[in-house]
Amino acid sequence: MSRATNIFFMGKGGVGKSTSAALHSLFLAGKGYRVILVSLDPAHNQCDIFERRFSDKPCKVTSNLFVIEVDQERWIKTYLKDVQQQINKAYAYLTAFNLESHFKVIKHSPGLEEYAVLLAYKHIRNVYADFDFLVFDMPPTALSLKFFSLPSLSLIWLDHLLNLRREIIKKRDLITKIKLIKKEYERDKLLNKINEQQQDYQYLKKGFETMDMTRIHLVLNPDKLAHAESVRILDRLVELDIKVSRIICNKLQAGLSCAKIKKFEEIPQINFPASLIPLIGINALRQFLKENSNAATKQL
Repeated sequence: MSRATNIFFMGKGGVGKSTSAALHSLFLAGKGYRVILVSLDPAHNQCDIFERRFSDKPCKVTSNLFVIEVDQERWIKTYLKDVQQQINKAYAYLTAFNLESHFKVIKHSPGLEEYAVLLAYKHIRNVYADFDFLVFDMPPTALSLKFFSLPSLSLIWLDHLLNLRREIIKKRDLITKIKLIKKEYERDKLLNKINEQQQDYQYLKKGFETMDMTRIHLVLNPDKLAHAESVRILDRLVELDIKVSRIICNKLQAGLSCAKIKKFEEIPQINFPASLIPLIGINALRQFLKENSNAATKQL
């Protein structure tokens, strides 16, 4: 099955990340590619940019461009429901202890937002794999970096769980004097689930690290705060073996540039000037792309 190329737009709040994602999506669609623009940012600025209401169902904007607005709360509930079902399935023999009363605590667990965003991403990636491009307007920096870190961190945690589960099985075997260890491994539901999750996160991690599958477009403005946050984003992605494919220097005024940052020198850079009019509505977006066709073409 063919896989859509995933393009993630990241950057400090206010640099024009959502507008850049909208422009890029519209440009690709205009070239004949089938594109879904996905708003993962809780602010959901795409509805303001396109002057349309969006939902978790693809909304057709042009013949080749669709927009989805992810409901984070819905995916948090989906994640919590999945956790509860897994616990019920794995520990069905403990229902007499009324474990259900403790499930309410799970919704207060840290890290739910990034798991919800990752769950939404996996769903969209699988359901809309036949599109050419999936463009993601990412949430604020902290949540975006946690999103990209999650597969690596989860694999470390799952590796420890796997070793712990194997030790439990060995001790259980000694206690019960069961010597059919191979069959015991095959029957253990928790061990099987951990193995499944490992494979899932390994696939996600590899996908994030492969530029053919994942492209990161880092949007910034020519000011110190945007530069500083962009450097932190780049440093963290490097730690995760995730490459930035484009630097988009946005809202440029005459005489200003983003090229002075050494860490950005080897990354292809696209410069867009500050727009003289608000980039609201599809006509304004198309006009801006027409006026900056040379820069827009470099996005391919």
